[in-house]
Amino acid sequence: MPASRRSLDVDRAEVSRPRMVFAAAFALMLLDFADRQVVVAMFPALHDEWGLSDSELGALVSVVSVMVGLGAFPAALLADRWSRVRAIAVMGTVWGLAAAAAGAAQSFGQLLLARAALGAGEAGYAPAAGALLAARFPPDRRATVLGAFQAAAPLGAMLGVLLGGVIVARWGWRAAFWVFVPPGLALALLFLRVRDYPTVRLDAATGARTARSVLRELFRARSGSAGYIGNAVQLVVVSTLYTWLPSQLHRAYGLPVDRAAAGTALVILAGFAGMIGFAHLADRAAVRSPRARLLVPAACAVLTASLLTSAFAAVDPGSAQFVLILVGGATMTAAVGPVSAVVVDVVHPALRATAISTLAVVQNLVGLAIGPVLAGWVSDRYGLTAALAVLPLLCVVSAAMFWFGSRFYERDRAGVP
Repeated sequence: MPASRRSLDVDRAEVSRPRMVFAAAFALMLLDFADRQVVVAMFPALHDEWGLSDSELGALVSVVSVMVGLGAFPAALLADRWSRVRAIAVMGTVWGLAAAAAGAAQSFGQLLLARAALGAGEAGYAPAAGALLAARFPPDRRATVLGAFQAAAPLGAMLGVLLGGVIVARWGWRAAFWVFVPPGLALALLFLRVRDYPTVRLDAATGARTARSVLRELFRARSGSAGYIGNAVQLVVVSTLYTWLPSQLHRAYGLPVDRAAAGTALVILAGFAGMIGFAHLADRAAVRSPRARLLVPAACAVLTASLLTSAFAAVDPGSAQFVLILVGGATMTAAVGPVSAVVVDVVHPALRATAISTLAVVQNLVGLAIGPVLAGWVSDRYGLTAALAVLPLLCVVSAAMFWFGSRFYERDRAGVP
């Protein structure tokens, strides 16, 4: 293995320090998504207080993803060239202050602006932390490690929705924004005590000096490009369900806000379990056939389309429908860990954070940003149930992209220096 790559990959014997870094990264990722998703528990309260439409409510979720998508690439380039740990500390501080400002908003415009600032602060966190973790664990465990790290996202979303619903019901929606601010700021500053890995210059290893050269390296591998697209389309479905299921349970099942939030939390928890479990399954299956790292999420995508479309289009509200939603919630997150590992595996080590940020850009601008607003638009015209029945069919597109990428993954990985 070349020296440039050995300097980034740690020996298996180093255990305690990587686990400590993983724990800190996981906890801050959890608070990242709690801050993002807590607003959905406030939808009924904001609708009643300010008279917002479903499209406007969806925009409060989508604006965060838009800002993450726009800022992830430059933030990760800065992290790759400056410092992963310092970038994490700065970004965590910014989004914590933005969350505090959201709780003080006096109008829809002010709240939308605060949510945009929160997204700007969160833009480069996952790429910087992902690169840090990829450098501290051996390559054959990356899908599991990165999948477990990314699993903090649904767990954080669950925490935001569940705790947010309880707080909104008792103390109002403003308090729900403020509850996650102190621990988030403390964890962000804690990263200043984490040891970073040495920054590697891409041009020293490959001769790449321009933005065009960087982009060529990022999209050189067809398996990586297919992973970007497939995962982003899959996240349209994930963001739709996580954003609108509390409102669906409130409207169709007649549940109060806190119980609708609790039901949604169960579905998000299923996504958390599926993200870790299917990432581990992909790693295990890839030992015998490297293609399995993308074929496992392809199979799960097909299953997700079948489960969720059937649940909302063919089954009445009740226990049977909720079980289908719960199982679909577990399979729809299966691609996150494997795709992150593929993206890291097929790019030069000097661009790991940048590659993960490119994945984040596509995920946020195509998946997380479009889902809530598109579902809100469909809901305003045809009803929320129709929106939740139709959008899961996009998982079929994801499955096709993962299958296509699997054909080139082993060859692309072998071509990395």
